[in-house]
Amino acid sequence: MSIVIFIIILLVLVLVHEFGHFLTAKKFGIKVEEFGFGFPPKLFGIKKGETEYTFNLLPIGGFVKIFGETPDEESINGPEAGRSFVNKSKWQQAIVLFAGIFANFILAWLLFSIGFMYGLPTSAGNEPSGVQLSDVHLVVLSVLSKSPAEVAGLKTGDKIIFASHTHENEVGHTIKNINPTSIKSFIGEHEIGEEVAIGYLRGQDSDAKIAKVIVGDINGQPAIGIAMDMIGTAKLPFFKAIYEGGRIDWFMTKNTAFGLYTLIKEGIMGKGSFESVTGPVGMVGIVGDAYRFSLTYLLSFAALISVNLGIINLLPFPALDGGRLFFLLIEKIKGSRINPKVANTLNTVGFSVLILLMVFVTYHDVLKLF
Repeated sequence: MSIVIFIIILLVLVLVHEFGHFLTAKKFGIKVEEFGFGFPPKLFGIKKGETEYTFNLLPIGGFVKIFGETPDEESINGPEAGRSFVNKSKWQQAIVLFAGIFANFILAWLLFSIGFMYGLPTSAGNEPSGVQLSDVHLVVLSVLSKSPAEVAGLKTGDKIIFASHTHENEVGHTIKNINPTSIKSFIGEHEIGEEVAIGYLRGQDSDAKIAKVIVGDINGQPAIGIAMDMIGTAKLPFFKAIYEGGRIDWFMTKNTAFGLYTLIKEGIMGKGSFESVTGPVGMVGIVGDAYRFSLTYLLSFAALISVNLGIINLLPFPALDGGRLFFLLIEKIKGSRINPKVANTLNTVGFSVLILLMVFVTYHDVLKLF
């Protein structure tokens, strides 16, 4: 199920990105040869006007084929050169390239706003000003792989409602004032190897379940291997939801950009680590965790991916929109066009590097599973 949800999210985000390019190209009279749903091999296509809308085998995104985006003799000097991307003004080319990125930021704003309208899981203390959270619980945010909590069956999204000893002489000792501090203290009171009972609710089920967890040794301390926080639901009226959605979108954009800058900087300095980088395999697991929280949480997570997609595409790297925008800047400064063969070669090399990087990150994701 998680794989299907991830594919749907990726398909929507990429198609929205490509639709931004498609819409602005059409607006400026640039010929759009193909709008592809998924990636080749091609299954079938429908020709409408000058554009063929193709449906392809690999449902992991989409693409738009704009005449002249990869310059050649036909697009530069051919009979339809006037409708070629490469022959349009620099500002029009820049808008077409940036439109996909902009579409991702707008989509993120919309998804965050919808989340607030229907009720978005929010950390207590981080709720919007003047908003009272409802249904506040201590929620499991993540479960460490192969940890005592995972072995006992606890999952992301579970709501902890009590914790108690299981040995006979202290069977009545139950923690009911539930918060992260009280649970950590409770677990810390036990010896490694002792058993505790964690009561929890899962999903919409109102019947409490009990997990018998053996306290483990994690980094030299008694622990069960969960991250947790007090989570409630923030539900806002339409206009406030739109405002808060935009505010969160901007906040996430700034923090994502700074995080990516830090990652690249540390990589250049030889201090980088792939521990904080997640590829497609890791994302499937995260999507599954988000879905267990709630549908609105999943929408907000999709919004975060959309922000990341926009930021990454802004990087001045060949094959990315940011790289093509950088080429436009160079052409503007030098007053002449970059040799098409050079530009096409750099974009091909850049695309190959990105594919290799994705393969490496995916391999790293797989290793984390073992």
